[in-house]
Amino acid sequence: MFRRLFLIVLFGFLLNSSFGQSQIYELRVYELDFFRPAEVLHTYLEKALIPALNRQGIKHVGAFEEAGDALPKKLYLLIAYDNMGAYGTVTDALRKDSNYLSAAEPYFEAPEEKIAYNRYESSFIRSVVGFPDLLKPAEDSELFELRIYESHNEDALRRKVKMFNDSEFKIFEEVGLPMVFFGENISGHQMPCLTYLLAFKDKAGHEEAWSKFGPHPEWQRITKLEEYANSMNDITRVFLKPLPYSQL
Repeated sequence: MFRRLFLIVLFGFLLNSSFGQSQIYELRVYELDFFRPAEVLHTYLEKALIPALNRQGIKHVGAFEEAGDALPKKLYLLIAYDNMGAYGTVTDALRKDSNYLSAAEPYFEAPEEKIAYNRYESSFIRSVVGFPDLLKPAEDSELFELRIYESHNEDALRRKVKMFNDSEFKIFEEVGLPMVFFGENISGHQMPCLTYLLAFKDKAGHEEAWSKFGPHPEWQRITKLEEYANSMNDITRVFLKPLPYSQL
């Protein structure tokens, strides 16, 4: 009995102290079916879900599709919560929001063949000390780069996050790599990993900024430190473009 009570108190402490001081990002990835129309899903997101999230105080909901012609097509939704507890609070509030339920009715009642996606996955990402809050990008941002860095174990990931906290965020700022969010994943299929999103006006701006990163003196210095050796073993990179109703 005492042990159970201790675990409950400990969990509550961790929830409030650790996650309570960090933004939590939900990154949804909808895998669209090639033969199904996407209008029902887009209308639901634009007219029902995003306005309902805004009413709950969640600003700057991002909605993107992959740039290029890769199949299956994917839609990305980025939601920033104040903390882990806020996710549950917002989810419960949506179920009681009459305006949301009314606007979402065509989506909820649509037959299977009218639902655009086969499935969606949802990853949760915790912001870090060096980049604690989502930043809305410049209004002319039309190209976004999503990056996922995988590590071979949790300690390697810790070291890679430390590398960002101590040095890389400053380098990004100096070379013109505008970051939207950054965090350490707490759920998802590529664990252990970190995820971040960059915003650019266009491909030329992207290439110019990254061309300055490698030669930067601080990057050259930290890549030689033993502390950060073998802290990352794979990179996933996806280029995105904002949908018309995206708030980012």
